[in-house]
Amino acid sequence: MALSPNLISKYNYPAPRYTSYPTVPLWENNLKAEEWEELVKQSFKLYGKSEGITLYIHLPFCESLCTYCGCNKRITKNHSVEQPYIEALLKEWKKYLKLFSEKPKLAGIHLGGGTPTFFAPASLHYLLNTLISDSEVLEDAEFSFEGHPNNTTLDHLKTLSSLGFDRVSYGIQDFDPDVQVAIHRTQPFEAVKTATENARNCGFKSINFDLIYGLPHQTIETLSATFEKVTELRPDRIAFYSYAHVPSSFPAQKSYETYLPNELEKRSLYEFGKKKLLLMGYEEIGMDHFAQPSDPLFKAKREGTLHRNFMGYTTSPSKILIGLGASSISDIHLGYAQNEKSIHTYQELLEQDHWPLVKGHVQSRDDLQVKELILDLICKQEAEIPQEIWGKLNKTQFLTLQEMELEGLFERNQNNIRLTEDGVALVRTVCMQFDLRLAENQSKKVTFSKAI
Repeated sequence: MALSPNLISKYNYPAPRYTSYPTVPLWENNLKAEEWEELVKQSFKLYGKSEGITLYIHLPFCESLCTYCGCNKRITKNHSVEQPYIEALLKEWKKYLKLFSEKPKLAGIHLGGGTPTFFAPASLHYLLNTLISDSEVLEDAEFSFEGHPNNTTLDHLKTLSSLGFDRVSYGIQDFDPDVQVAIHRTQPFEAVKTATENARNCGFKSINFDLIYGLPHQTIETLSATFEKVTELRPDRIAFYSYAHVPSSFPAQKSYETYLPNELEKRSLYEFGKKKLLLMGYEEIGMDHFAQPSDPLFKAKREGTLHRNFMGYTTSPSKILIGLGASSISDIHLGYAQNEKSIHTYQELLEQDHWPLVKGHVQSRDDLQVKELILDLICKQEAEIPQEIWGKLNKTQFLTLQEMELEGLFERNQNNIRLTEDGVALVRTVCMQFDLRLAENQSKKVTFSKAI
């Protein structure tokens, strides 16, 4: 059922994506380096020994700029940057190892960027082999990476496979030539096909395609042609993201502003794509994500064990996510910390044996309660709202929730709310009504992309 134009018009305003709570701009930044160390020790003792830890490694280099991209990256063709950056990553890792009371159990690794496959296979092997050697790898650990189809070579795949990687996410976005030129991401279908087949031949069990709706020049006809090509390759998972147009933060996006679909056209692109995916046999997992019924994500959704963190949806229950690299964010359940975004400054701080942290946040009791209910809404489409959280909503939040219930966005049974199909489509704005931090900081200028 299509979302009504009235609901789109009413609720399509800027809202967080809720990869964390509180969202990064609303952190209190009340964390000093020595306090972070104590928090890590405490969290590792509480959760790390039993659940293990997950690593996110940010590899920020790209050879060319994709104009739609909102990631922290440096554009360069100079590959001499690889080794100094890797050495800085390993210095940061050693600082964490000193805080752990025992050899860490590794529940997962994810390589993000930038373009991780900017790095030579030998460089990746050196980095990852060192990290893995310092850890005990859990039997069901998930090792994944983000690959660019144009430069993910067979050697990359063989190297990563030998280290235990069996999941890859390829950034496709769209197969239409005009769209690709506009967003400066030209990659022929044959390159994607080769990268996909190579991954399968190397034993990768899960292949994800990232697709985006709402891009310049995108129409129902062009999107239909894209999905025909996707059908031919049949990845195990598909992330079908909403394009985030924030030219104030990413000026390159201004170059195609006049060619973007309006909000009704953009929503119709999503509904068309979702219908195609369901007809192809994929199941909706959560916000923007789809998977084949045989995929572990689908099974986790069905069994109520789906989780979400800065990397997206995951089956890993690990509460400790350690971010290594420039701009990386760590989520250790008790608090958050983000690294310096400047690559030069990040490397310089570690050369001096300093933590490269620039901001952080210690979770309060309210934070943890709101985080849990938001994650439940995003992962399970229902949540139990603690009575004390209901009591802390401001008048606007409470009245908006009343309106949303009357409009059929969710059904409420005492303190339990369950999203309807329309509510799932507007989950970011529903979650926003429970965001105590955002309500407390209404005067603070914060930039988010629109909810639809």
